[in-house]
Amino acid sequence: MKFLSIPHFATTCSALLVSAFSVFGADFVPLFDGKTLEGWDGDPKFWRVEDGAIVGETRDDNRTKGNTFLIWKGGDVADFELKVEFKLRNHNSGIQYRSFPVEGRQWVLHGYQADIAENSKWMGAAYGEKYKKLLAGRGEKAVVGATPKDRKIVAQIGDPGEILSHIDLDGWNEYHIIAHGNQCIQMINGITTAEFSESSDDRLSSGLIGLQLHSGPPMEVRFRNIQLRQLEPEDGKQILFLAGKKSHGYNAHEHKAGCTLLARSLNESGLDVSAQVVTEGAWPEPWVGYGKPDAIVMYCDGYKRHMAKAHQDKIQTLVDSGIGVACLHFGVEVEPEVLGATFLDWIGGYFEIGWSVNPHWDASFDVLPEHPITNGVQPFTIRDEWYYHMRFQPEMKGVTPILSALPPVRSLTNRSKDRNRGSNPTVMAEVQAGRKQHVAWAYERPDGGRGFGFTGGHFHQNWQQDDFRQLVLNALVWTAKSDVPASGVPSRTPSALDMDLNQDYPEKKPN
Repeated sequence: MKFLSIPHFATTCSALLVSAFSVFGADFVPLFDGKTLEGWDGDPKFWRVEDGAIVGETRDDNRTKGNTFLIWKGGDVADFELKVEFKLRNHNSGIQYRSFPVEGRQWVLHGYQADIAENSKWMGAAYGEKYKKLLAGRGEKAVVGATPKDRKIVAQIGDPGEILSHIDLDGWNEYHIIAHGNQCIQMINGITTAEFSESSDDRLSSGLIGLQLHSGPPMEVRFRNIQLRQLEPEDGKQILFLAGKKSHGYNAHEHKAGCTLLARSLNESGLDVSAQVVTEGAWPEPWVGYGKPDAIVMYCDGYKRHMAKAHQDKIQTLVDSGIGVACLHFGVEVEPEVLGATFLDWIGGYFEIGWSVNPHWDASFDVLPEHPITNGVQPFTIRDEWYYHMRFQPEMKGVTPILSALPPVRSLTNRSKDRNRGSNPTVMAEVQAGRKQHVAWAYERPDGGRGFGFTGGHFHQNWQQDDFRQLVLNALVWTAKSDVPASGVPSRTPSALDMDLNQDYPEKKPN
C-alpha cells in the first residue's frame, strides 16, 4: 500500500503536485534502464537513447510515412499503473496502453492512447488509435460503447484550461495512467486529465504498452523514468458512487457534482483506491467490466424517492458478500417501514421522519474521536443542513459517533410547527438538556462489513472546505476496508471552476 503524506492545498500548486505524485512505490518496476533500448522494439531510424531518455525524432530528411511506435516487449498487460515522464518538441505523440499490433505492419499499434500534443486540444486526452477515436477529451469523464457514436460524456472532471495550466508545454511532465477493470484514468502532474469506462462486451481488457512517434511535421519527443506496476484483480479498492437525480437547485443537493468531485479526489490521492460514478440514480448497466466494488456510496434524495428502493436486492447481495455502504446527506433518510431496518443493518442508523430533524445550523466540531476517519482532520465549524437525532442501532451497538455537536435550541424552535422534520418533544428535550447530537457515524457490521452515515452535504460549496472534505474521503476509504493514512487522504482544494463543474442547475445571478 502506498501512502503519500500531502498537506491540504490552498491552491492547486503544480510544483507541489509534481513532487508529491512522482514518488515511485517499491512495487513499481522500471521498463527503461536509462541507457539502452533493451526490452523495446521500434524502428531504429527514429528511436535512440540520449541523456537518460528515450528519444523519438523525425526530420525533414527522415520522416515516417505513418504513425510508428516503440513497443515494450514485456507482453500484454491487463490492470496496471504506469508512470512516464515526457517532454515534447513540436507536433504530437502519445503513450499506448491496452493496445494490439496490426497484422502485416511492423511497429504499428492500435488501441488506447494517452495523448501528448502541441495542439492544446489534444494534450491529456484519451484517444483510440485506429480504435473508436476520441475516448475522453481533457476534463471529460466518458462512457464508451460498442462504436464511436455510443460515446457519452457523463461528467466534467476538470476545466480544460485550468488542467492545461498545470502542464509545462515546453518542459518535463509526468503521465500517470491507471487501468483497472473497465475504468481508465489519465493524470498529468497529479491532476486528472481524462477518464473513461468502456462498457461493451468487446472492450479492451489487456494489451501492449508503446510510445508513439506521429507522422507529419518534424518533431522530437523524449521519455524517461518509465515505471510499471501490474495489478491483480484484487489489488486496490474500488468505490462505486451512485449519484441521485436532480433535486434542489443550484449549489444544493448537487449529487452528480459532489460524487464526481469526491471520486476525482480519491483517484488523484495516490492511494490504492479507484472510484467510479454512475449518475441519475441508475445502476451501472450493462454490468460489463465492473469488478465487485469494495464500497458503494449513495448521495441522493431520500425518503420515498430513495434510489435504494430500486436497487435493494443488488445492494443486499453485495452487502451479504461484505462490501461497505456509505450514505451522504438526504441519502440517510428512508421510509422506516420500507428500509428502516435495512439501513440499520447497512449503515447502523438513518433519518426517521417524526423523530429526526433537518435544520440549517452552524455546527462546531471542537473534539474529534480517535478513529481512522478523523486522521488528519482538524476541528472545524461549518454551516450545513446537519440532520440530527438519528435512529441508531439499539444501545449504539457497533456505532461510533464521528461528528457530534450541540445544536442551538433555535434550530428547533424556528420550525416547531413542522412535526415531521422540524421538531418533536423528544429531540427538544435532548437539546435543552445539552446532549450533543451525532451527525456523522461509522458502523461495523456483525459480519465484518462497514457502514458510514454523513448528514452534511446540503451545500455543494462545503466540499471546498478541506477538513469537511477530508473527513468524508477518509470515511469512504475506511468503509472500503482500506488503510487511511495517518495524515488523512490527501486531496487538493477544489478551485472555483472545479466547484461549478457538473452542477445540475445554472447559477442564478442578479440582473
